[in-house]
Amino acid sequence: MTPVFPGSTDAAGQRATLGVLGGGQLGRMFVHAAQRLGYFTAVLEPDAQSPAGLVSHHHIQTDYDDPAGLAQLAHLCQAITTEFENVPAQALQTLALTRPVAPGAAVVGIAQDRIEEKAHFTAGADLSGVACAPYAVLETPAQLQAVQNDRADLLPGILKTARMGYDGKGQVRVKTAAELAAAWAELGSVACVLEKMLPLTAECSVLVARGWDGQVVSFAAQRNVHVDGILAVTHAYEGNMPPALATRARDAAVSLAQHLGYVGVLCVEFFVVEGENEYGDLVVNEMAPRPHNSGHYTLDACDVSQFDLQVHTLAGLPLLSPRQHSPAIMLNLLGEVWFDGHGQRREPDWHAVLSLPGTHLHLYGKAEARAGRKMGHLTITGPDVASVKTVARRAAGLLGLPGLDDI
Repeated sequence: MTPVFPGSTDAAGQRATLGVLGGGQLGRMFVHAAQRLGYFTAVLEPDAQSPAGLVSHHHIQTDYDDPAGLAQLAHLCQAITTEFENVPAQALQTLALTRPVAPGAAVVGIAQDRIEEKAHFTAGADLSGVACAPYAVLETPAQLQAVQNDRADLLPGILKTARMGYDGKGQVRVKTAAELAAAWAELGSVACVLEKMLPLTAECSVLVARGWDGQVVSFAAQRNVHVDGILAVTHAYEGNMPPALATRARDAAVSLAQHLGYVGVLCVEFFVVEGENEYGDLVVNEMAPRPHNSGHYTLDACDVSQFDLQVHTLAGLPLLSPRQHSPAIMLNLLGEVWFDGHGQRREPDWHAVLSLPGTHLHLYGKAEARAGRKMGHLTITGPDVASVKTVARRAAGLLGLPGLDDI
């Protein structure tokens, strides 16, 4: 790919413009990163009040698969990315006929389908050194019967829809064959995977950026805490997990990106499970072909953020290994923060929160707060891990945030 340099113009005098499918908070932060470098930006998103559309130079308000909208995006932009994995893969294929698109439709399609995703994890396990949890594919009544009869080792397990599952949605825990049958019916008998429930001790993720030329850089592994299936806290500092596991996770994520021939920013999520040694073992859970909630701390704690790397990979700019200059804890801000214990809406006490040293507030520009909706995040940085933990506890107490029981 020929690099698209910031501030440049083409033969027709058009300013260098980067495009993104999707108008959510990830798109918004991509747009900010691109604009800071000097690019114009274009967002294709049907919501007139989308976080990314509100801050972009161009907002194409159409459905993601609208031919006219896609043509307009391709006309405006020199390169195009996506901010979430459930954009129609066909839309990315259409755009790729005339413009560089990263990540590509094939990889996004894999991430959209747990069955394909797990098949690729399994195929790459010899190289990455990390396998996924034991699982079975469930698409037909015959497969259900086979699992009930021959795969009792997968129970208790978690039944997950193959498509459109995120933040704990489309998942049911099952203990018996009867519960499995009932859960599959409850999910509409759609394609699913049944994963064996493992003795989970922690969760972590790794962010990787890979360029068109195959160059790869990555961030250190971050430890994550989920509450009700949604990320609540990210711990990003030296000693957040055993060094051997952190290195192994980072190496595995890089290996998976190379195996896929990936271009862009990729997040790979892992489970830490009980193992033969005192530190446990790693199991790959899923991947997100985009920047990730667990990497938001990079905006404040690193010299290069995950969104900077998204811009660099898309535009063909040089990739330098990111450096983290401060220990950090990221707290996810869901819609519940805007309601008191009686369900009455209130404004969070930002004055008290922002009076704490090292606090960095990021709100996403969403007008309506709803339970479970990601409204923003708060990153705490400091000179040492102890001070960051102290401030994080105080901020969580002021905002009523969960997930800090272990620090």
